[in-house]
Amino acid sequence: MKLISWNVNGIRAVLKKGFMDFLKTENPDVLCIQETKARPEQVDMNLVGYDHKYWNSAEKKGYSGTAIFSKIKPLNVTYDIDNDDHKSEGRAITVEFDNYYLVNVYVPNSKRGLLRLVDRQEWDKALLLYLKKLEEKKPVILCGDLNVAHKEIDIKNAKSNMTTATKPGNAGFTDQERLGFSNFMDAGLIDTFRQFHPDEPDNYTWWSYMFNARTNNVGWRIDYFLASKSLKDRLKDAFILPDVLGSDHCPVGILID
Repeated sequence: MKLISWNVNGIRAVLKKGFMDFLKTENPDVLCIQETKARPEQVDMNLVGYDHKYWNSAEKKGYSGTAIFSKIKPLNVTYDIDNDDHKSEGRAITVEFDNYYLVNVYVPNSKRGLLRLVDRQEWDKALLLYLKKLEEKKPVILCGDLNVAHKEIDIKNAKSNMTTATKPGNAGFTDQERLGFSNFMDAGLIDTFRQFHPDEPDNYTWWSYMFNARTNNVGWRIDYFLASKSLKDRLKDAFILPDVLGSDHCPVGILID
């Protein structure tokens, strides 16, 4: 199976920028998207073959939102995680398949000035508890925009963004957020991309729209597939598709047996 995740930064916008061509070319079995910024009735698209479509839209118009489009009918579908603070923001969808749960998330951004950092830390804790609860039944795959670059290799300009003795760091690369990600690793999840590309630099999934960042590949790797260690031997590949345009993020994916 090919699973792909993409923060599209607005599904209606990306439909005008080659989304359907991308879908036809890559032909994933399951596509998870984040930042739909729309309700399903606002979106006109004919997804041939993807008979199973699930949306979790934010109450606030034009904000956040997640969706899953699948060729395979899941056993069960649930929305949100066990955190009442975010259930109006459409940040998570879980689909259950025979051999694993697939959890699609759009993690809250800590925002400029770290105004939402504490809130973000609570989300990370709640998400990890949610995943471990699912793992009591079967393995999990977590995908989406996690809004954090884990290590220095995952960001072009690490030193100017990291936490130091004199500055708190920038959203997405603070000590607190990076520790939150490490907690997922310590709890038994694996970063699938680093399983296949452990030491490869310059692999990013998000670029600022400013300063020709994407042209110069000045980016951050903040979009991931994490998986339970029990699935490690079934993983066949993990990849990033930086040449797919249409959003400030690019798609990421895995192949799993």
